[in-house]
Amino acid sequence: MSAMYLLAGVLVLTALSLLVLWRVRDHWSDASLIKGLQKTQPSTPDKFDPAMVDCLPEPAQRYFLYTIAPGTPLKTVVDLRMSGRFGMGDKTSPGYMRMIARQVMAMPEGFVWKMRARRGVLAISGSDSHRWTRFWVMGLLPVARLGGDADHARSAFGRYVAEAVFWAPASALPAPGISWTRVGPDCARLTVNHNGLQQSVDLYVNEHGQPTEVRFERWSNANPQKQHRLQPFGGYLSEFRWFEGFRLPTHVEAGNQFTTDEYFPFFIADITDVSFH
Repeated sequence: MSAMYLLAGVLVLTALSLLVLWRVRDHWSDASLIKGLQKTQPSTPDKFDPAMVDCLPEPAQRYFLYTIAPGTPLKTVVDLRMSGRFGMGDKTSPGYMRMIARQVMAMPEGFVWKMRARRGVLAISGSDSHRWTRFWVMGLLPVARLGGDADHARSAFGRYVAEAVFWAPASALPAPGISWTRVGPDCARLTVNHNGLQQSVDLYVNEHGQPTEVRFERWSNANPQKQHRLQPFGGYLSEFRWFEGFRLPTHVEAGNQFTTDEYFPFFIADITDVSFH
């Protein structure tokens, strides 16, 4: 009997050790991808000149003149720290958890979002990126291992193109693969083409050029059928502050089925720090 207990103990310790090593490998790959994205930051970026946006639709001009101060070095890689709430449920039962997270974004190359969330004794941590989605319960039990396919890449592309509009405006300036069109008197559409992917995002601004909301059709399986399809996504932007010459929103609420009765803001974030190292 004692030998059986000993064997069981060895098996348990072995399993726990393997899970710990697996988790450590995830952290390592997160750090490696972040480092790679940071290396795409221009070493000697151009400085913003309002004339750079003269050719754009008027709402887009208004947006850039509001978000980027003249003479600002046009750094395109942003490192964000945030806190807030992350919903694990739906509109009727949000299941919000308190979260803290870090996000490094280099549009159009990619992004990494590392988060930790807790509600009572339940703790979830992990990361989302253009390459994978993987989360753990209590730091030891893997509950999501997604990515590496066309559906994931397309969905992730929609996310970080939309977020770049309001958190990394320099990356949305006119360039090969990046274009703007007018949608309405206070709305401009950004379209990004990169590595065979295309995403359009509608940006709404007020009379001063301050972005108020983003809307786009996102490739997602966040629906009762769990089938990938285009569906409304978007969010509201507020509480703008200056960071190194960029005026950015520090409060964002976003979710699926934006502007419909089913809209559920599962992502509610307050930015606590922004850097462009």
